[in-house]
Amino acid sequence: MDGAARIGDRLRDERVRVSAQYEGIPGDIARGRELARGFLARVRAAREARVSDRAVEVVQLVVSELLTNACKYAPGPSTVDLELAEDRVEVTVWDSEPVLPVPGTPDPDRIGRHGLEIVMAVCQSFEVHRETVGKRMRAAVGLADDPRTAATLDRTA
Repeated sequence: MDGAARIGDRLRDERVRVSAQYEGIPGDIARGRELARGFLARVRAAREARVSDRAVEVVQLVVSELLTNACKYAPGPSTVDLELAEDRVEVTVWDSEPVLPVPGTPDPDRIGRHGLEIVMAVCQSFEVHRETVGKRMRAAVGLADDPRTAATLDRTA
């Protein structure tokens, strides 16, 4: 049940959460985006939560960027956790690489490696914590449209 307790068609006020583990193989990033899309569709249907189309796009983008970094730079498995927390979705990606990511300096001529910059621009918050093994990156995405996020997404599209 993706960590969600159900009462009829409604979810209890408990935290609604889904987790998945990935191995760094082709297709993981697409599967991560599908996880996010499905999770938010269930939240919309079962919780009467207002989840904007833009929030669905942003959550998928954040999952894609963070999972891409995990697959590209960390040996071994990674996990993606999505959790509904009041008016936002918290996206958490754990991977086995202890080195903390550092956003690049803005460079419009650089090809690629803009993922962390994009995540930081479209999220309400972003933090990284070193763990006993690896690191955990957490980003919060608002469920309603945020004019700042909308403008940023329009520029990155």
